[in-house]
Amino acid sequence: MDVLEQPYRVRNFVKGEFVDHHSDNLDLVSPLNGAVIGQVPMSDSQSLDGAVRAASEALAGWSSKTIKERAKVFFRYRTLLESHIDELSNLIHLEHGKTLIESRAEILKAIELCEFAVSLPQIIGNEIQEVSKGIECRVDRKPVGVVAAITPFNFPSMVPHWSFPNALVLGNTMVLKPSEKVPLSMIRTAELLKEAGLPDGVFNIIHGGQEIVKALCDHPDIKAITFVGSTKVAKIVYRRATATLKRCVALGGAKNHLVVLPDAAVTSTASNIISSMSGCAGQRCMAASVMIAVGDVDPIIQKMLEVANTMVCGGNLGPVISQDAKQRIENCIALAEKQGAQVILDGRDPVVEGKRNGFYIGTTIIDNVTPDMAIAKEEIFGPVICIIRVKDLEEAIHIENSSVYGNAATVFTQNGADAAIFMDRASAGMIGVNVGVPVPREPFSFGGWNESKFGVGDITGKSSVEFWTQLKKITYQW
Repeated sequence: MDVLEQPYRVRNFVKGEFVDHHSDNLDLVSPLNGAVIGQVPMSDSQSLDGAVRAASEALAGWSSKTIKERAKVFFRYRTLLESHIDELSNLIHLEHGKTLIESRAEILKAIELCEFAVSLPQIIGNEIQEVSKGIECRVDRKPVGVVAAITPFNFPSMVPHWSFPNALVLGNTMVLKPSEKVPLSMIRTAELLKEAGLPDGVFNIIHGGQEIVKALCDHPDIKAITFVGSTKVAKIVYRRATATLKRCVALGGAKNHLVVLPDAAVTSTASNIISSMSGCAGQRCMAASVMIAVGDVDPIIQKMLEVANTMVCGGNLGPVISQDAKQRIENCIALAEKQGAQVILDGRDPVVEGKRNGFYIGTTIIDNVTPDMAIAKEEIFGPVICIIRVKDLEEAIHIENSSVYGNAATVFTQNGADAAIFMDRASAGMIGVNVGVPVPREPFSFGGWNESKFGVGDITGKSSVEFWTQLKKITYQW
């Protein structure tokens, strides 16, 4: 693993090899302590051309293999993920700052995603029917071609695994652009895929920033793109990619609402909410962001404070990704205070012994927030939750439905009728009942509504099969 010796030498991965570049570099900074641990190339469109060319050259050979042959590669790769889980978890911890427990959970999710990809031969059998005497019609699924994935910093391994295992098992070849803030996990992934027997050129990595994102959207030989990031950029990517007649699914931001009714179980509800808002330092699109307190739920809020106080920066609570992110989040808290909200647990400027230059924010709970405040409407992406107090479930659903986002929403209650009303009327793609992070497991797909997703279909599970394939209809008579 010579490419990962510190200081980390990050290079593009093209046609099965790590290649040198002739572009500017960006410092790679660990959020744990603010230390520069390497350099990341800011590749140009010429570098992308080489990666796309490699993927194009590999397409015919890879797509001509049977789906079972392609799945066997990922069966071997899945085994390698399992045997290297400690190493891969440490990489995520270093480049992203997640706790080792959270990092390990991310690799376990990547393994689960590979298991679904390996099952695709049993899921997508071709259709055949005798449509008239002596005449049969058949539908085959064929790959789209050379495809791309643009992935964010918050899940260096899991989010790329939302796209490339299914895309490749279904016969496509890929160019992946990981976040320039967390390039190390995908470098190691490329090595393990090669070790598993993936042919050269089937999976390629290009590092860079905005220039590469634009070039991926514009490249005439790329037929489909998945994107995960902020809503602002998701809109840009979706419009730019579809303008060049590509398929595109672009996942954006979120403002997830957790509605708490007075009959909710005190201990489990408080624990679920704090885990949801502070897991991965709140840097996930499924994080709890707004608690809508229906009636008197003060006992649950008091329990939340107890649980939140067990979260220790540098211990079971990791840093946010950068100094800029830390400052932005703290500014959001200050603005809420200025607008009249009450910070009942303040996580700003914690002292973390031995990691004073890390980018830490403690768990923060803000009460008496009103729906018109910025903190009630905008994505924070940190370990912060605000509380809006309402009189009934009807008002709570109205607030949830008023959000421009629609990623996830949860209700905490022991009343089945109230839960059914919420499940039916909440405007979000993923709904939970007494579940703080309602992420669907495979084969169910991941994806939100409204301004949390742009494009048709979802990015994982059975829904992704439609995105990564095109239908060939054959009619024959003998």
